[in-house]
Amino acid sequence: MKKGNLVTLAVLLAMGAYLLYSTLASQKHECEVAIEFRGRSNSATASAATEEEAVRNAVTTACGPITAGMDETIACGNVQPVKKVCKTL
Repeated sequence: MKKGNLVTLAVLLAMGAYLLYSTLASQKHECEVAIEFRGRSNSATASAATEEEAVRNAVTTACGPITAGMDETIACGNVQPVKKVCKTL
């Protein structure tokens, strides 16, 4: 392999490692939520920089499989979780 190719590969690996580290380092809170919406239920877990973000992301993820269409997705996202367990990472 040429020296230039090795340098390029090393730079790309370093950038990928930095991107992975910076993404994971910002995940400070993890929340698991359970949602009940129109007789259907689902649960999901998400992590984020803040607890509020983690809850919002988990609710969005939990609502996905139990809704059909944008109207239901928005309505489900406004429902309070029946279960919410958060922890700091």
